[in-house]
Amino acid sequence: MLDTEQAKLHINMAVVLKGSLHCEGKPINKERQDGNKASWLICFTTTMMYAAFIPNLMNLVTYLHNIMHMDIATSSTTVSNFNGASAGFALLGGFLTDSYITRFKGIVIFGPLEILGYRLLALQAYLPSLQPPPCDISKQSSNCKPVHGSNAAILNIALYIVALGEGFTRANLPSFGGDQFGEDEIGLRRKSSFFNWYTIGISIGGIIGLVFVVWLQNYKGWDLGFALCAAIVLLGIIVFVFGFKFYRHQIPNGSPFTRMLQVIVAAFKKRKLPLPENEDELYEDLSKEEMLGGELLQHTKGFKFLDRASILNGKNGNWTLCTVTQVEELKIILRMFPIFVSAVVAYIPLPLILTLTVQQGGTMNNKLGKIHISPASPASLMIIPIILQILLIILYDRLFVPFARKITGYRTGITHLQRIAIGFISGTIATCIAAVIEMKRKSVARDHGLIDSGDQVPMSVFWLGLQFFALGINDAFTFVGLLEFFNSEVSKGMKSIGTAIFFCVTALTSYIGTIVVNVVNKTTSHPDTGEIGWLEGNNLNKNHLDRFYWLLTILGLVGYLNYLFWAKRYVYRRDYLVQKD
Repeated sequence: MLDTEQAKLHINMAVVLKGSLHCEGKPINKERQDGNKASWLICFTTTMMYAAFIPNLMNLVTYLHNIMHMDIATSSTTVSNFNGASAGFALLGGFLTDSYITRFKGIVIFGPLEILGYRLLALQAYLPSLQPPPCDISKQSSNCKPVHGSNAAILNIALYIVALGEGFTRANLPSFGGDQFGEDEIGLRRKSSFFNWYTIGISIGGIIGLVFVVWLQNYKGWDLGFALCAAIVLLGIIVFVFGFKFYRHQIPNGSPFTRMLQVIVAAFKKRKLPLPENEDELYEDLSKEEMLGGELLQHTKGFKFLDRASILNGKNGNWTLCTVTQVEELKIILRMFPIFVSAVVAYIPLPLILTLTVQQGGTMNNKLGKIHISPASPASLMIIPIILQILLIILYDRLFVPFARKITGYRTGITHLQRIAIGFISGTIATCIAAVIEMKRKSVARDHGLIDSGDQVPMSVFWLGLQFFALGINDAFTFVGLLEFFNSEVSKGMKSIGTAIFFCVTALTSYIGTIVVNVVNKTTSHPDTGEIGWLEGNNLNKNHLDRFYWLLTILGLVGYLNYLFWAKRYVYRRDYLVQKD
């Protein structure tokens, strides 16, 4: 047994030293491909990508409502579906790059699709013939017709082209950044720090977009705003391509889904065979270390029925005999599944509160002294949680982690799942605060006789900063924690898929959020009495957004408790767990 362990260690060390990562087939030059230059270029590209994506995600609901004449519920669900599609396409992008093409090629080939999508949106925003007839949609008795027919098709095609390009880049940029660091102790710490700075890059991009893109969209025209987004993405891709010589490239080794399916088939075929008492008798071909990008996974307990796929019974073939490494790759996915599901449930309120808060801000007093936010651009309020998020992540990375590491011995200070838990509870607090503020806003509207008019309510929009504050804490902990958890737990051959799994959390929550909105509207409307659903119509003063926020608070709390149940039972990977040094 000792000889086997030493052989596995020797193989792993040899792979790390010789380089399972290559610069387009050439051995790594450690002076040039040291990870630092590459990671900064990747963070810059990330900043540019999200400088285009975030302002549109936050402000698109305004465009759909005011220009395309969609009602509140439809515009909100359209944005949720757009965000969900972006995350869903990330899974496709992760699969292709893990299996067949390098992450670099995936970004360069599919990233420019975003440019095409934004240019198509700009064209539609520029040509009145591609829009519904102008009207005043703020009036309750308005007969505005929403976009339909071929114009609606153009809108959706443009949005989903952007979503496709965005999906490929978001699946591959963080995992490509993780590829730039080694698997020794220093490399793992730098990789963990990279995910923090990657998220800061997203936040800086968000600030740039919310300041310049949103201003351009609301004051100079949506066509110019979308055109600027196309130019920003183009700049990011150009800089990314010019950094080619600094990158390490993970060579794809076939479909991981095929490998996992082979394990299931092989285990079923040998379901009647007894397991050996000595786990070293299970099949592991040390010559196949390149199968998963140079990584050998150690045998673990649990899911013993899958171990039968590695029993030597004289029959060979990929669908009959699988290595321990293949079996462990599938076990990792199965262990993560409860965390994935519980994270989806706990995450549901977050995209909803983001889009609905933007609509809240559009009905409130937008002045505080010399500070002025246009009623047409309440999305600029998102700068508040983004700035807070940046500050929290920097403090977390530079102060908290080194301090906590000395106490816990964990290389990340606290575990990924503990970090995620902090974020989820702050998200629940955010929806609770939002409910209280909305009750106050409606009370002010009622006192001033504005319920039926839909006019601006004399209550400062900066009250929304309280719920944004809690959302900033949520992003700093949940977003980074989930991203690093799914990326670090999977094997080397599934890094992009691991990243995509995280974005699938946001995709599913967006789609589920759409269902929640529709179900709530349907169950709370009473046509016989003329009472509309909580979120129906175009007048937010007559809606019951406060009740909906209380519903989200309850849903978030239940999701948080469910997450804690599974998180406490999760067993980390031996080699990636934040183990004591």
